[in-house]
Amino acid sequence: MDKFDAMRAFVRVVESGNFTKAAETLNVQKPTVTRLVQLLEDDLATKLLNRTTRRVTVTPDGAAYYDRAVRLLTELEELENAMIGARSNPKGRLRIDLPRPLAHSVVVPALPDFLEKYPDIDLEIGASDNPVDLFGDNVDCAIRIGKLTDQSLVARRVGFSYFGLCAAPEYWKKYGKPKHPREIDLHHTVIRMISASTARPFPIVASYGDDTVDIQGKKTVLCNDVSTCTDLARAGLGIISGGTFMTAPLIASGELEACLEQWHLPPMPVSVVYPPNRHLSNKLRVFVDWVVELFANHPSQKKSGG
Repeated sequence: MDKFDAMRAFVRVVESGNFTKAAETLNVQKPTVTRLVQLLEDDLATKLLNRTTRRVTVTPDGAAYYDRAVRLLTELEELENAMIGARSNPKGRLRIDLPRPLAHSVVVPALPDFLEKYPDIDLEIGASDNPVDLFGDNVDCAIRIGKLTDQSLVARRVGFSYFGLCAAPEYWKKYGKPKHPREIDLHHTVIRMISASTARPFPIVASYGDDTVDIQGKKTVLCNDVSTCTDLARAGLGIISGGTFMTAPLIASGELEACLEQWHLPPMPVSVVYPPNRHLSNKLRVFVDWVVELFANHPSQKKSGG
């Protein structure tokens, strides 16, 4: 038995929650993972995992072993990278997860530049409006918009997502543009994005000087998908508080028109996050640095507010 292979198999089972997913992320067969964990338990003469047909849970001894194993494997990988990393090009598969607005408008259009610089990195990209489980799904890193709720992740802020009120020209033609946010509550429909974590609509708060308005709308259309919210606005169904990553190109093309541009809507931070046991390998380090530079030079970051 290779002790390090057995450690990696055990760690991956703990992080993914089952043997099948662990095997998939390690690119081996499930019986191989099962055998490695069993050999590890036999070698240690202790039970690390409780197994049932429905779930896998960690024993107290397993939890203690997991913490030490993660640190040891991380140190081993860091040592290997220190010896060969500086002399080799970043390579290997890098699994990243992106919010759809950033994937569509910022990251994906710039990826040819990244892959030209680092041709030996193979990307596996997930894009959705709902954050994935970085541990369970074995994702190397993700970009997140908004306040981070998982304090176990390592985070590096790269910029901000700015917001503004806008709707389709046909909507403004039918209902008129408001001159004050309070008019929206009296006369207008607001398309609101539902938070995946709270199942409630994100607040829309506009401020100008000492005046602050919590915008609700006379009517609301609720949606749990950013792209669909934007499509609803393009269809003339109401006003959105749209992130400029998504709405700026549509405003430039005339599909949407902004209103109340002098009013400020709070921006949300944009961060790159990764699990603490995914230390900055060569491939992850260059990607994080590239994302930082990408946002620093992106037109959306030249704005001062809403």
